[in-house]
Amino acid sequence: QVQLVESGGGLVQPGGSLRLSCTASGNIDTTYTMGWYRQAPGKQRDLVATISSRGRTNYADSVKGRFTISRDNAKDAAYLQMTSLNPDDTAAYYCNARKTAVGAAFNYWGQGTQVTVSS
Repeated sequence: QVQLVESGGGLVQPGGSLRLSCTASGNIDTTYTMGWYRQAPGKQRDLVATISSRGRTNYADSVKGRFTISRDNAKDAAYLQMTSLNPDDTAAYYCNARKTAVGAAFNYWGQGTQVTVSS
């Protein structure tokens, strides 16, 4: 089992920045792909960004150029630096850790942290 705990959410004005953190514990290792997803009220959970074990990143078009995902394998942590925030970024943000192995797949979620962009 892997446990994920997010932090860093809050209320921010349009144009502002926030940095989300995800700390992993349990049977986590560096082979996991880490990711951030978000879910606004009444909407599905959508991909924000992922980072592979080798550091390859992938972003949703809506956040390219504004958000940066990173990871610190020594700390079992992943981060999401968010800049130029706008009200459309308002959502609960969830950390995800996943990997596949021979005959098995692993997929874990955190409890989420709320980000609200409003003046």
